[in-house]
Amino acid sequence: FTKKSITAFDMALIPRISRAQRMDVLSSQASIAGYKSALLAANELGIYFPMMMTAAGTVPPAKILILGAGVAGLQAIATAKRLGAIVFAFDVRLAAGEQIESLGANFIHPDKSQDAETESGYAKEQGEDEQIKQRKFLSTHLQNIDAIITTAAIPGKKAPVLITTEMVSNMKAGSVIVDLAAETGGNCALTETNQTIQHNGVSIVGTTNLHSTLPTDASQVYSNNISNLVSYIVKNNNAAIDLQDPILKEVVVTHKGTIVHPAIKDLSE
Repeated sequence: FTKKSITAFDMALIPRISRAQRMDVLSSQASIAGYKSALLAANELGIYFPMMMTAAGTVPPAKILILGAGVAGLQAIATAKRLGAIVFAFDVRLAAGEQIESLGANFIHPDKSQDAETESGYAKEQGEDEQIKQRKFLSTHLQNIDAIITTAAIPGKKAPVLITTEMVSNMKAGSVIVDLAAETGGNCALTETNQTIQHNGVSIVGTTNLHSTLPTDASQVYSNNISNLVSYIVKNNNAAIDLQDPILKEVVVTHKGTIVHPAIKDLSE
């Protein structure tokens, strides 16, 4: 890039601000992954998602827990609700509670006075003491849950471990964990990347790149993200790169061969 005077963009660096929503590739792909994660859980689970009233008796609905209510988590909640399950959701950001409840799920949180949201809207990394507190809180809920979908991630860092081996061992046989954070280490301590394993009767699904399983829609929304960014840059057939622009200063990595993104500069020095 630097030798050929190339201006390069990283779509994964699109900031989480209202002006950039149409360009946000991480959100568009995460929404697909969240949708598919609920289908994976339903496929792995040996019971109905919805309540079924039959001549042979009434089958109660499945209880689903979503860990992390970002874009993927919210889509997983919405999909699980459409399938008829009773849905619970956990997030360290208190603001996520309103979004969770607006989708008809139950928001659970260990201490509603503690918030862990950054200015950009992402969850921030927490200390070990706080993580232990959260795991202890979650362990009281897992024994009655049929399927868990984990989506917790911290940008640029290893995924936080929310479910320990001991917690999995205490879950009921036949339950399922779908770990959407498998690519960055997993929210479950036992997750194996791109593998489905069994532990004490619990299925742990570590499938990655779920958006690629819906290639038509994934490609459509991704191309729209790129088109919207190009339209933002090119006006009257003129491409103007303003490095002070709130969107462009985040996504431009190199400009005319010069590394301009602060994070990339630090890595190259």
